[in-house]
Amino acid sequence: MRYDLIIFDNDGVLVDSEPISNTILAAYLTELGHPTTYEESVRDYMGAALHRVHDLVLERTGRTLPDDFDDTLHARVFAAFERELKPVDGVEEVLAGLRAAGTAYCVASSGHHERIRVGHRTTGLDRWFPEEVVFSAQDVGRGKPAPDLFLYAARRMGVEPARCAVVEDSPLGVAAARAAGMDVYGFTAMTPAERLAGADAWFSAMADLPGLLAQR
Repeated sequence: MRYDLIIFDNDGVLVDSEPISNTILAAYLTELGHPTTYEESVRDYMGAALHRVHDLVLERTGRTLPDDFDDTLHARVFAAFERELKPVDGVEEVLAGLRAAGTAYCVASSGHHERIRVGHRTTGLDRWFPEEVVFSAQDVGRGKPAPDLFLYAARRMGVEPARCAVVEDSPLGVAAARAAGMDVYGFTAMTPAERLAGADAWFSAMADLPGLLAQR
C-alpha cells in the first residue's frame, strides 16, 4: 500500500449516524420555525460542522438560532444514539486489516469530540480509536471544506499529506481532502457518486475499501 495514513470521516463512514442525526436536526429546525425536510438536511448539512447550520439559517432567514440550540440538539442526538446507533457494516474488519498490516489510521470529523466519543462508546469503536487518533473540527479554526482539519490530523500523526488517503461520504469532506492534497475515497452508501465527483475512487460497501487502497 502506498499510504502511510488512512484518515476516516466519522459520521456515515465509521458510525451509521447520518440518518439519525439528520432526522433529528430537520425536526428540530422545523420545530423552531425553519421548515426543513430530512432530504434538505442531508443536502445542506451532512459532513459539515454545526456552525454551518447557524450560518445558513441566518443567511436564509435573517434570524439566529437559540443560544441553547447546540446543547439541545446534542442531547437529542446522543439520546437517539444510545437507542439506535450501529457501526457501519464491515468497518471493524477494515480497521482490523489496517492494524494487522501496521498501517496507521485516525478519524477526522466535523463533529465535536463529545459527539465522536459518544458514538464510539455506543458502538464499541472506542477500542479502535484511542484519544490520540481522534481529531475534530473543534481542534482547528475552520471545518470542512477547508483543508485545515485533515492537515492538522496528518501533522499530529507525523505523515506528509501526499502519503494520506481520506475516506469520506460528503461533498464537503471530499473538497477538504482535495484541498489538503490528499487522495480521497468516496463512500456512496448514502451519497450518490456524482455528489462526490472530486474523489479518486468510489465504493458502496466497506468491504471493498481495502482492495481499492491496495490498488493505488
